[in-house]
Amino acid sequence: MSQPPVTPDTDTNVLESIKLSRIVVPSLLGLGVVLWLMSQQLDVQEFKTISWNSHNLIWLLAAVGCYVVRHLFYSWRLRELSGRLFSWWKSVELIFIWEFASSVSPTSVGGSAVALFMLAQEKISTARTVSIVLYSLVADSLFFVVSLIVFYTMIGPSIIRPDMETFADLDRFGFIFFAVVIFMALYGGLFFYGLFIRPTRLRMMLKWLSKRKLLSRFSATLSQTGDDVIRTARELRVQTAAFHIRVFVATAGAWLMRFAALNCIIIAIIPTTSLDALTQLEILARGETMYAVTAFSPTPGGAGVAEVMFGGFFTDYISPGIATIVALIWRLITYYP
Repeated sequence: MSQPPVTPDTDTNVLESIKLSRIVVPSLLGLGVVLWLMSQQLDVQEFKTISWNSHNLIWLLAAVGCYVVRHLFYSWRLRELSGRLFSWWKSVELIFIWEFASSVSPTSVGGSAVALFMLAQEKISTARTVSIVLYSLVADSLFFVVSLIVFYTMIGPSIIRPDMETFADLDRFGFIFFAVVIFMALYGGLFFYGLFIRPTRLRMMLKWLSKRKLLSRFSATLSQTGDDVIRTARELRVQTAAFHIRVFVATAGAWLMRFAALNCIIIAIIPTTSLDALTQLEILARGETMYAVTAFSPTPGGAGVAEVMFGGFFTDYISPGIATIVALIWRLITYYP
């Protein structure tokens, strides 16, 4: 299938959507919140008790390593979904752009929108482009929802917040958490149904949406996407089981590395943190829960919101006096780059 024409106006619109202010604003917002929290909560005496030695360095380097490996897992997934049309280097490069778009957008939807444009410039079919973005969305949603259910079954309600023991202890963060998980399950399930079970139904829905006045500006895009979904479904149905396994392994690896980086940072700054499997799984699960609560933050990349909420999610592992320091290191490694 031929590519849609890329005009100078299209290039200009995309470049304007990623202007310098979209980098500076979230960075200043996040750092500003950290500085404000430090002025309110930082315990200087407790901070001085942190021993900066080889232990800190090793675990902080491990956190950086998790960040790098996470990027490689995403690159591997992109390479597989592209039918290995992209080289490893090209996949790494494209993931940098995709991740950057997500970091400066209020939600991951912004990253996906840029991904569609970005991949369209790489001389691959429109159906393949839609396949990459929609399958990534389905795989991410599936892993996220399934892993949280597994963590909740293994650990219990404490994955939501430190002092939660039963559903009776649910507060607004707990309700937000469950709302986000349900939403992810619904839209992930919708696209899974549309891609693997009844693509014609998904096309009918997109065609119907394209005729609504409220969405008139997206009419042509929605209608074209409906047609592309049919082609995408055909491509995915001829793939082998090994292909789907590789995509899921890459997805799981990327998500686990995202949250494992936080485990390494906490161990680095709080050397008394237990290294037993249950403790580390709880920290991992808590990080995933925090991501869920901040996933639809109105600020780019959750800037400011993630820093504010960090201390509350880990009060049983990090004292309030140094929580902002740990949050700053976490964001310096996993977000600001």
